[in-house]
Amino acid sequence: MLMQDSTVPFKSGFCALVGRPNAGKSTLVNACVGEKIAITSPVAQTTRKRLRAVVNADGGQIIIVDTPGLHKPKDALGKELNQTALGVLADADVVAYLLDATAPVGTGDAWVARHVENSIAPYKLLVITKADLVAQDEALLQLEKARELAHFDDELVISSKADFNVNLFLKLVLDHLPEGPRWFPDDMGSDATDEDLVAELVREKLLLRLHQEVPHSIAVICDGIDYADDGHASIAATVIVEREGQKGIVVGSGGSMIKSVGIEARRDIERMLGCKVYLDLNVKVAPLWRRDANEIRRLGYSSED
Repeated sequence: MLMQDSTVPFKSGFCALVGRPNAGKSTLVNACVGEKIAITSPVAQTTRKRLRAVVNADGGQIIIVDTPGLHKPKDALGKELNQTALGVLADADVVAYLLDATAPVGTGDAWVARHVENSIAPYKLLVITKADLVAQDEALLQLEKARELAHFDDELVISSKADFNVNLFLKLVLDHLPEGPRWFPDDMGSDATDEDLVAELVREKLLLRLHQEVPHSIAVICDGIDYADDGHASIAATVIVEREGQKGIVVGSGGSMIKSVGIEARRDIERMLGCKVYLDLNVKVAPLWRRDANEIRRLGYSSED
């Protein structure tokens, strides 16, 4: 928890994290909160839903809004993800534009930067991420390139995994929030439901195990969580794919893949819920669901949700 002088007025507000896919937004969210609430993977567009994470300080509350990576959409789902990410700019007190220190700066980065520059947010922060993966001079060179993309009020180089400048990031954000109310209770880490978090944890394990196009075709719904008198939880979740061939890959030979995914996801779910969990995973085919607006809405990936 970030500490602040208790003599100053209470400050609160929203900080939107925006950037290209795999810029490190979700990893920064987890580092700021101090626990895993956002899934991460090397797969582009891992984040599909807006997530509000709560960081409480002595005298302030920061709501960090994680967003899908902005990209050139190839289907209806991609368009919805972009709209979700761009939609948070209108309500943010602070916009943090995240740029991967290890990736070349291109036209896509310039496009995102223009949206940040044109937003009405009072404070715009440039954040170079993944500093632990490059030499210091490389990070500084990336910073120079990023300065040419747009005007920013401040800049910072960080490493979420190495916990480098994460507290400084929080301090800069808090310093530029307005006076305001406590939007969320102190014990609330995010606005995601347990069902949402379960679905995301299952999807994360699938993303980490599958390759090529299959991960992009996967969605997960938590069908329900039932708590027994002994404190155990029974959870049912459905993995959705677009083709029968993908279903076979997800299930695996003799059910080996889905079993391994279930074991790995259950560990994280038990840690999150604080109890023993029985997890039942099923796989269903929904042809071309990424092109179907109704399916996208049903799965909770619509920008209007």
